Amino acid sequence: MKKNEIKVGGVYVAKVSDKLVTVRIDSTHSRGGWNATNTATGRAIRIKSAQRLRRPAKGRKTSGEAAEPTAETVAEWRADGGDAHLGEESMPEVPGEAKDKTKANGKGKAATKKAKAKKANGEPKPKRVSALDAAAQVLAKAGKPMRAQELIAAMAEQGLWTSPNGRTPHATLYAAMLREVAAKGKDARFAKVDRGQFAFAGKEA
Repeated sequence: MKKNEIKVGGVYVAKVSDKLVTVRIDSTHSRGGWNATNTATGRAIRIKSAQRLRRPAKGRKTSGEAAEPTAETVAEWRADGGDAHLGEESMPEVPGEAKDKTKANGKGKAATKKAKAKKANGEPKPKRVSALDAAAQVLAKAGKPMRAQELIAAMAEQGLWTSPNGRTPHATLYAAMLREVAAKGKDARFAKVDRGQFAFAGKEA
């Protein structure tokens, strides 16, 4: 490009260290050329001559602040070798594309972790006993009504279930037992026999 075509605040495709990058011209440099910012990395750079600027960047504002990248801008960036030189992390993103990438990467990572875990163990891990199942086992063995706090302590002592850092596991268990009683009625494993006390109803799974 020619010097008279370069405007402060404009955004252009420039060749920097043998790479084509998008830059924003911030001001003129005291020793010639311009002070600029790499819009992909945010780094300040100096453009020494107009010949380093290839063309105005498409889909960009020229008032000093870069506009949001458009699909056309990103396609142009990638066609200029941005992927090969800078890697995906330095690439601008097409609106809507980032979400899809994150979703896809999340699925890929989760699948990889699952595959690694399965391969390392050889066999799937035994299913963890739920708090409700553990409470039913404790009540069946105790043969007497118990309170939620007593159940939590007994479940831990017998190695059936421990709270995963919950502040009020007894309150959570109490509510869960009430829900099962309400939902299953006579088929529930629990029976509320007194205030705050539950007994085993003989329906252990």
